[in-house]
Amino acid sequence: MILPGATLGMLGGGQLGRMFTTAAQTLGYNVVVLDPDIHSPAGIIADQHICAKYTDESALRQLAELCDAITTEFENIPATTLAFLEQQTVVHPSSKALAATQNRINEKQFIASLGIPVAPFIAIRKTADIDTAKTTIQFPAILKVATFGYDGKGQVVCHTADDVRKAFESLGQVECVLEQRINLEREVSTVLARSQSGEISNFPVAENVHVNGILHSTTVPSRLPEAQVETAIQMADKIADGLAYVGVMAVEFFLSKEGDILVNEIAPRPHNSGHFTVDACETSQFEQQVRMLCGLPSGNCELVSPVVMINILGDVWGKSKPHWDSLLTRPENKLHLYGKKEARIGRKMGHFNVLAATVEQATNIAHQSFDDLKAD
Repeated sequence: MILPGATLGMLGGGQLGRMFTTAAQTLGYNVVVLDPDIHSPAGIIADQHICAKYTDESALRQLAELCDAITTEFENIPATTLAFLEQQTVVHPSSKALAATQNRINEKQFIASLGIPVAPFIAIRKTADIDTAKTTIQFPAILKVATFGYDGKGQVVCHTADDVRKAFESLGQVECVLEQRINLEREVSTVLARSQSGEISNFPVAENVHVNGILHSTTVPSRLPEAQVETAIQMADKIADGLAYVGVMAVEFFLSKEGDILVNEIAPRPHNSGHFTVDACETSQFEQQVRMLCGLPSGNCELVSPVVMINILGDVWGKSKPHWDSLLTRPENKLHLYGKKEARIGRKMGHFNVLAATVEQATNIAHQSFDDLKAD
């Protein structure tokens, strides 16, 4: 075990890295963040911030020398960076696990190889592949870039093969996946922690609502029947075992109106839909990330209160600051801001959790609080 007083490394300085840093420092660890942004949310609160690119070998050597173990906050770190660090210190998740999840084509092929259902898809690497798609994919479908896509970016809805051609051109003819659109009933996700010995602990399944491709709200407990909750958890655990994963990861699911549960994607890190755990669970997903990285036993994942999480985007700012007073006068609201200097449309600036006696009460308070929060 790596015990308090040791130094942990974080690749990435965004809000996920910031909340990891807070959890690690609370437990008594030092944290070094490597991120190219001098104003990164995690970097400004870390014990040390190495301001460098993720491919800077000199900076990576410095990070490895300083740290007893290193983790990451997002999957777009090059897998080669993790492989370089693995030669010098403890790294979780592994470069192999990251490589399997940071390309949508590889990820879907891996999930399908486990016998776990995904939406029908086909890889689009060149224009000629679109002709094959016409015979294998039903429209409407969604063309997604295979790498570096998140929060709805790099995705285009297509109703015909001609739409796919135009979309492929607009995306720069980079490697893509064409995925059949699901007759969607709802979206859910689960966050888990897997230890170095293969033990898995699961947080409650969460129900999610997206707006313009970005997560807007997460509700826990979800409305899923218990049998479907168990199915989702079993699928996620099988994926984690298949990756020999160590750390915290999330799996997103589509639930079709026909009753099918399909895996949408894997996030090899803590997840936006797991932010409810900070206030509504015995242990947060970020403390679990610290525990898994350091070889500590899992914390208790039990839910202590029904909860609704609402994302706060830069859209809320308008021409002035949001009405924080209206949000903070409600005792059920727990506000978390990420320390970002500039509010932009679509940028995640923070979130708030609403804890109440029932999901219905939490939902009503969350919607009213969000409406009152918006600036003039």
